[in-house]
Amino acid sequence: MDLDVFVMAHRAEWDRLEALLRRKRRLTGAEADELVTLYQRTTTHLSLLLSSAPDPALTGRLTSLVARARSTVTGARKASWRDAARFFTTAFPAAVYRLRHWWMPTAILSVVVAALIGWWIATHPEVQSAIGAPQDLREMTRPGGKYETYYSSHPAASFAAQVWTNNAQATALCLVLGAFAGLPVLWILFENMLNLGVGLGLMTSAGRLDTFLGLILPHGLLELTAVFVAAGIGLRLGWTLIDPGPRSRRTALAEEGRTALGVAVGLAAVLFVAGTIEGFVTPSGLPTWARIGTGIAAELAFLLYVYVLGGRAVRAGETGDVATADRTALLPTAA
Repeated sequence: MDLDVFVMAHRAEWDRLEALLRRKRRLTGAEADELVTLYQRTTTHLSLLLSSAPDPALTGRLTSLVARARSTVTGARKASWRDAARFFTTAFPAAVYRLRHWWMPTAILSVVVAALIGWWIATHPEVQSAIGAPQDLREMTRPGGKYETYYSSHPAASFAAQVWTNNAQATALCLVLGAFAGLPVLWILFENMLNLGVGLGLMTSAGRLDTFLGLILPHGLLELTAVFVAAGIGLRLGWTLIDPGPRSRRTALAEEGRTALGVAVGLAAVLFVAGTIEGFVTPSGLPTWARIGTGIAAELAFLLYVYVLGGRAVRAGETGDVATADRTALLPTAA
């Protein structure tokens, strides 16, 4: 290809396309048709240049023109309140419901592990001694000790914001790190259950199990459920890397990865509720039954939300992935 001749032959078309793209006013029908035609031609020109005469300056200009023209022709999709409503009423609960066979066993096994750790610590004084000096443990577990004052040591609003941020980061890590075969997820989950088990064991050995449950259950039910959901879906993402099923590994990871990121956004809202309860209800002067009742009500509301809205959406064909119009088109592949 003679580059100079090629440029002389088509420069007028490129200049005209650039002029149309710079128009501030609305294009007429004829101008819009002309822009589409010039966009298609310039795309062809760019393809020819890249395959036969890749001049950096010229290909850079045409690449920019094609990108701007494509944006003008196809239009940029803007998020709307309808998208947010669809996410919270359909996509998010559907994803959590569809993957319940991953996060529910995760929740059961995790609670069993925390209970076993708590029992081991409570029944073995030598383990307690390894955790801390006896006077330090008494200071932590006594009435008005560190376990109780932890929830009221900071202003409720700032404490709730801090708790929400920390928990949102933990759940996001579970979901994102699931792509690494799920191993980091198991470690994060074990750390959480270890902390829970230590508190359970120490407070039980001090004869204050009722106080511990009164402090942990108001916010802990919903908070731990969010962590279990994140861990279970993170593990599912890791398993997709090993066994993508009938889909190609790339397609499966893309679909499950988009679902996991969407779940991270939804769980941030769930953890906001849990953080609010932890900041305002847990340290409040409400009776223990009222505080625990608040936690149970929040947990039941979330489960009903998932099983009613999510179950209905999954039966209608929803998977929790982004809308079909927002996905990249896939070519058929041979099995």
